[in-house]
Amino acid sequence: MLIGVPTEIKVREYRVGLTPANVRELTEHGHKVMVQAGCGEGVGLADAHYQAAGANVVASEREIFANAEMIVKVKEPQPEERKKLRPNQVLFTYLHLAHDEEETRDLIDSGAICIAYETVTSDSGGLPLLAPMSEVAGRMSIQAGAYFLEKAHGGLGVLLGGVPGVDPAKVVVLGGGVVGTHAVHIALGMAADVWVIDRSVDALRALWRQFGRPLNTVFSTRDAIEQHCTTADLLIGGVLVPGAAAPKLVTAETVRRMKPGSVIVDVAIDQGGCCETSRPTTHDDPTYVVDGVIHYCVTNMPGAVPRTSTFALNNATLPFVLALANKGHRRALMEDKHLRNGLNVANGRVTNRAVASALGYKFVDPAEALQA
Repeated sequence: MLIGVPTEIKVREYRVGLTPANVRELTEHGHKVMVQAGCGEGVGLADAHYQAAGANVVASEREIFANAEMIVKVKEPQPEERKKLRPNQVLFTYLHLAHDEEETRDLIDSGAICIAYETVTSDSGGLPLLAPMSEVAGRMSIQAGAYFLEKAHGGLGVLLGGVPGVDPAKVVVLGGGVVGTHAVHIALGMAADVWVIDRSVDALRALWRQFGRPLNTVFSTRDAIEQHCTTADLLIGGVLVPGAAAPKLVTAETVRRMKPGSVIVDVAIDQGGCCETSRPTTHDDPTYVVDGVIHYCVTNMPGAVPRTSTFALNNATLPFVLALANKGHRRALMEDKHLRNGLNVANGRVTNRAVASALGYKFVDPAEALQA
């Protein structure tokens, strides 16, 4: 198979779909890889590294989209990239379609086979290709929140961990999944007063076992969310419904009642955000203020640490890229139900139930769509 890796063009996105090490794995299996010149420069991977691994370095993304049988990316294809997709071409990347009707329509019209990292599953019920970036984003959420809590950056002017004789900041984490767990880990390490809210008692028990008494665990109800969000210095939105739009757990009224200068970091923004007041931002312009509350809603948070993120993501994606290349997409998808769960759009049909429900499309079983 001929596999193509374009340079990412989303604002401040430096990650790359394949590292030279993974290119070598593919070429050792007899596949050809073409990469766009400069695609790895943002993470310290020069074109010479790719050439040494067996890749063909080409000048433009146009050549890649025109010739590659499978495109391996990181972020969702931007409008100009979607125009270059063609029928039966495999696109393997993050998509986050449930809140993006325009992207979904373009992918349907392209006729491409669109597999989303974020809905590929595992035997344990996890999301193995989303998890590495959720780990990064969860850790970064505390880092970003602490920065914007500083008075010089518009915040309340509190130190996350406090000092002897002065209370630490209250950090509230919505969701005890991968994002929440890693946010809790960093926040507790900085000696903050940490509260995690989740509707799963099993998740709360697991967090209690992992972190012990320093962590406060709360079962999720509307009352609990309102009570703890309105008293938070830093609120982390780490809620995820796989493939679907994030639930709006924090109302605009709750935000209005939060402390002036407090900070919301809505990690769920890739799926639309879990606060009614959240809207996507970029690394160039990461925050805005609503009712005195700073909102940080960057849609590609892990892009700020692209080297760490690239290697973490490539560790997880390689087995699936190899399966698609070695077997061809139809056989690979039909033989692996977990990879098949990643299929969101195929041959002009929506094949993910959550995406179809969120955007009002007819759901088509992936196996049926692959035979079209």
